[in-house]
Amino acid sequence: MKIGFIGGGALTGAMLRSLAGKFAEHPGDIFVSDHKQSRCDELRAEYRVNAMVGADSFAGDVDVLIFAVKPKDAKKAMEEAASNMKPGTLIVSVAAGMKLEAIEPYFPDHPVIRVMPNVPQSVGEGMAAYAPGALASEADVAKVREIWASVGKVVEVPESLMDAVTGLSGSGPAFAFLMIDAMADGGVSAGLPRKTAILLAAQTLLGSAKMVLDTGLHPDVLRDQVTSPAGTTIAGIRVLEEKGLRSALIEAVVAASEKSRELARSSS
Repeated sequence: MKIGFIGGGALTGAMLRSLAGKFAEHPGDIFVSDHKQSRCDELRAEYRVNAMVGADSFAGDVDVLIFAVKPKDAKKAMEEAASNMKPGTLIVSVAAGMKLEAIEPYFPDHPVIRVMPNVPQSVGEGMAAYAPGALASEADVAKVREIWASVGKVVEVPESLMDAVTGLSGSGPAFAFLMIDAMADGGVSAGLPRKTAILLAAQTLLGSAKMVLDTGLHPDVLRDQVTSPAGTTIAGIRVLEEKGLRSALIEAVVAASEKSRELARSSS
């Protein structure tokens, strides 16, 4: 399977860290286009992939073409690639907020699938959601699942929920980084060295997330298991509830989701 990326930014780099290993025996099967030659040089040197300015040389030769560009640049990129596609090429868009109805007219004879990934795919722990277009077959869906399952977990959702996915898992890593930083600050305030505090905070969130995924238990159930009567944990939880952490996180996801809807409206 030959895969092409239009756009060599952070999300593409995150994909390549894992995909380059998967395709290690055939690095020539991955192509990347970016508008900066310096970025192409970086990607080529780091991942041994084909990287160049402009996609003309590979757009008509790949099996899957992934548009990993910002929404404001997506239309131009799609217009330029549309005339140079071989029959049957699967079109994948990770442009936040850009709906299938805005993408499919550029590729009326091609299957299109919209994907919302996130940055932790760079360490093999990404979360991606996808919504298939009208012409996407089971085989096309299988390709997308294979690609993103190699860098984390993947789930299908109705396209109507993609903005919510963007707000939760797309923007969520930044919220998690903020929590890790704040928890580490608390550890430093309590006397821990900064490096130790960051390690403790990051591994605590990682382990807690793994417990949710591995046990299948509701987070409230797991929280109760570590919350003793009149103990240290409930004292901390009381403060978090008083300061509105739960409400702040809910509102952050809702705000990010609404921003995704605004991007969708502007791209239509």
